Parts: sequence; C-alpha cells; structure tokens
Amino acid sequence: MTTIPTAKPQCNVKDRLFRFLFANDREALLELYNALNGTDYEDASQLKIVTIESAVYVVMKNDLAFVLAGTLSMYEHQSTYSPNLPVRFLIYLAQEYQMVIEEAEKSLYGTGRISLPTPQCVVFYNGTKEMPEEQTLRLSDAFENREVQGDVELTVRMLNINHGHNRLLIEKCRTLEKYAEFVSITRAYMRERKQPEEALAEAVDYCIENGILEEFLRKNRAEVLGMLLEEFDVKKYERTLRSEGREEGREEGREEGREEGIRFTLEILKESNFPREYAQKKLQEKYSLSERESEQKLTQYWK
Repeated sequence: MTTIPTAKPQCNVKDRLFRFLFANDREALLELYNALNGTDYEDASQLKIVTIESAVYVVMKNDLAFVLAGTLSMYEHQSTYSPNLPVRFLIYLAQEYQMVIEEAEKSLYGTGRISLPTPQCVVFYNGTKEMPEEQTLRLSDAFENREVQGDVELTVRMLNINHGHNRLLIEKCRTLEKYAEFVSITRAYMRERKQPEEALAEAVDYCIENGILEEFLRKNRAEVLGMLLEEFDVKKYERTLRSEGREEGREEGREEGREEGIRFTLEILKESNFPREYAQKKLQEKYSLSERESEQKLTQYWK
C-alpha cells in the first residue's frame, strides 16, 4: 500500500508543481521557450536560470526566470486571476536587474551604459474560471490618473493552458501538453471522490498508467502528492462539492471489477475533454478490447 503524504492544506493549487516540473527539466523549459517564441534553440545548457528564490533580502520570489540570447524570460503560473500581475512582474524585474548590475560590477552612476536583457513576462493560467485564450495585462491599467500619460509601462502575456485551450502552443511543448492533461484529470478525480488524499493519489496513478507525465510522476510521486495536498484548499473543495448539488443518498464507493474500470475510465476521459476516438483507443489498449467491443462500451457509457 502506498503511503500518502499528509500536509496542512493551503491555497494556490498546483502553482508549486508547475515550477517544480519545469525548473527540474531544462530541456522542457527550452521547449517551452521555443514554443512561445517560434525559435528552434537546441542547447539547453545555454539557459541561465535566474529565478528569484526565498531570502531575507528578497521582496518577492517568482516561479521561473532565465536568460537566453539576451532575453530575460519571467514565467508565472496562476490558478487564480489577479489584476495585479503587472505590478508583481515590475517588482520581479527590478530585482532581476539588480542582480544583473551586481554581476556586471558596474555603477549605475557611471558613464557607460549597462546592458540589460530584454524582459518577457508570461503568465500560464489554468484556473477553473473561464478565461480567453490569451490576453494582455498592462501596468497602466492600474494608474489612477488616466488623463496623464504615464512614463512607465509593463505588459504581461497571459495564456490559458487549460486542456483544450491554446492547442497550437501546447502541441509544440509536450511537457506543457501533458501538464494540462494532468491538471484536467486531477480535477475530474476530485469531483468523483470525497477524500482529497484518495482522489489525488488515484489521479497520479491513472496518469502514470496512461503515460501522462509518467517518468516525472514515477520519480517524484511522493513529492507531487505532498505539493498537491499542501496547496489544496479543503474548505473550497467542500464548498465546490456542495455547489455542484450532489444528490442525497448517492451510492458511495464503486464496485470493483473490469466493467466498473471501463466505465470510470470513460467518465474521466470525457470529463477531461478528450476526443471520443482517443477514448476508444485507450479502451482497446488498456482492456484488450476489440474495435467492436470498445464501440459498444462507448455507446453504453459515453454520455
């Protein structure tokens, strides 16, 4: 039996997991950069990681930051929308530039220009609130006096990475694609289970069995479950269950067996917005069904 880590539930669901996933895989981070910028860099060792970590002197820490080809990429993951993202990035940028200046060992009061990497600010959103595929957030939207032209501007590119959104972008970065699938499946399991520990553990097992972040989850299963539980808001989850209007007296638990496994697999795939053809293929692979048998199961359960 697998031991499920326990932790004090908090908010900011999955923010740390996104960071953990890409911060520990430079190849995936480079692939994400290429997908966003339409480039084809191949040497991940060229990435210079400059993510702001926790420290006494640090005002705020960011999720991911790195320099490549004269560009400072600052990436944030958000499961909740905040109109204050531009000012947060402004603070991040100031701290990043301070480190650049210190490394250059040059004075801001000197006569020579200090070269600064060009900033790119990107937010990856995967919350449950409906959001457009892409939007631009501006620092100037928070300025009080709109009659005066501000001398400072900062823009943030916010991308919806929920499963089924921004397909062209996500298909160019396999890790991002699998991450979106993982989040979607996790949410589906959470809606089907009353105990978050059980739901999250089963969701991770399902993804491992079906090749979704398989290597990453096998290697870091305990850490991933610990992160998800630590970041999970139990009270919000309980409110969500009540708001979904679960029918009273709903049959608890599920009967064990192959048929129940087939039905539940189809429920998860449909809830996660996977196409019918993909679901049929998965049934054939996982349960050794013929094309005719898998079609019968889809007719029976794909509703």
